[in-house]
Amino acid sequence: MQSKVSALSSLVSVREGPGVDVMVAEDLWKVYRLGEIDYTALRGVSFRVRKGEYIAIVGPSGSGKSTLLNIMGALDRPTKGKMMIDGVEISSLNDKKLAELRNRKLGFVFQTFNLLSYMSAAENVETPLVAAGVPPDERRRRAYALLEMVGLKGFERNRPTMLSGGQQQRVAIARALANNPQIILADEPTGNLDSKSSHEIIEILRRLNDENGVTIVMVTHNLELTSHCNKVWHFRDGRIEKEETINEV
Repeated sequence: MQSKVSALSSLVSVREGPGVDVMVAEDLWKVYRLGEIDYTALRGVSFRVRKGEYIAIVGPSGSGKSTLLNIMGALDRPTKGKMMIDGVEISSLNDKKLAELRNRKLGFVFQTFNLLSYMSAAENVETPLVAAGVPPDERRRRAYALLEMVGLKGFERNRPTMLSGGQQQRVAIARALANNPQIILADEPTGNLDSKSSHEIIEILRRLNDENGVTIVMVTHNLELTSHCNKVWHFRDGRIEKEETINEV
């Protein structure tokens, strides 16, 4: 696995040194209307994420972790407050601009993989490249190279139903890397995997962070997965209750 991930330098650009804020949130609130009841998922969340950081968000179910990640990923808008990526206040962007920003800046890895069942592994990896207008030959070359990097050489034509859970998550990671994102947002990336597959997925993310400087923000229930992170945000009742520094960037 190490040699495969180390070979990523030709596919994912090695970043400049850390220190620049790539994400800044100011007083984020998110209120959902459920019938006649207002449910407040986020309560005045503020933070900064620096380039090259690896941050874990931990906390009980229903505390607002995934809601926060969705707003960080421009998949949802805050009810109040500002969310900025590279200095751009994203809540003011229209849907087209948000889609462009997601495709250029962000990579997503979900617990449920979110692969298209009627597409092969390579075709799933190519989907962000199609949206980016990359020519077909280059899309296929890049998809095959990324799948080899995550240990799936020879599985390029397999559909998701022909792959194990761990293999499907590797396809999802390759897809997240397709457009060389600045930031990867991972929502319980090992939640549906056995311990061996979980270790392999976390090792891929760790090396992407260590060797290529990819910024990673990961929601997890598993505190064992935080040992390689720089910071842990302890989330409760819609707030960052405590920020714990583990390893300085």
